[in-house]
Amino acid sequence: MKKLMLSMMLLALLLSTNNYANEGKEMQLPKLSVQLWSVRDDLKRDFKGTLKQLADMGFEGVEFAGYFGPYKNNGKGLKKFLSELGLKASGAHVNFKQFNDKNYAKSMAFYQDLDAKLLIVGSDKRAFHPQGIKAVVNELNQLSAKLAPLGFKFGFHNHDDEFNDFKGSTYWDYLAKNTIQDVVLQQDVGWTTYAGKNPIEYVERYPGRTLTTHYKASLPKGTQGKLPIIGEDTIDWLNLIKSNMSVGGTLWLVVEQEEYPNGLTPLQAVRKSKQGLDKILKQVQPRT
Repeated sequence: MKKLMLSMMLLALLLSTNNYANEGKEMQLPKLSVQLWSVRDDLKRDFKGTLKQLADMGFEGVEFAGYFGPYKNNGKGLKKFLSELGLKASGAHVNFKQFNDKNYAKSMAFYQDLDAKLLIVGSDKRAFHPQGIKAVVNELNQLSAKLAPLGFKFGFHNHDDEFNDFKGSTYWDYLAKNTIQDVVLQQDVGWTTYAGKNPIEYVERYPGRTLTTHYKASLPKGTQGKLPIIGEDTIDWLNLIKSNMSVGGTLWLVVEQEEYPNGLTPLQAVRKSKQGLDKILKQVQPRT
């Protein structure tokens, strides 16, 4: 009995020592990026000018969605241009076909030159099909293992359909539980909310796997008096940020705007969501 009590006392001492050591330490806030799908039409009209406007808003990175303007075959040139604006490629949305045997070498050369280390499959209808989901899981595991030695992370992005019921849970849960830890679960918190799920719960359910997160304001069906703008919607952004930092291992918060309320242009809507997010971030802690 005495030995048991002594062991418990030692354990309590160790825990309190660890808590003391971590007390006062500030976790660094994730960096801010923007998903370029938000301003796709502006990019097609004026690629360089649009990126400059996003940089002027204070974004630190951009996530590509398959359109690279005049730099389609020039990853190094695009990286240089981004650097001149003070931006980095926080990642890119890709598809599985880009990494098949025929296209792998060309795709990897481009993303290596661009230095886009987080490659996320933006959508795949198989991911909410009873048989297709198994193929998606298999491909994610294979590509994640193949790209890891090169310093890349491979992952998947959800829409609302991935939260349909499957095997007593959801397709998203099946994907998460059957892929290796290195596979990034890029949660789109807007779609998660729209599907009636809690985005904080899904960050905390799979620790260390939300390296990049889409911060998009989407309103649940029937919502009144709110807008699809960060800070003017229904999402508990403050506690979501805290969960991203403490549990998710999140490196990038990626603002995405797919709705443009009250006649706002895409760039204006992105700016308003960025401003709303900045206000919430100030409640967390200053950047270190």
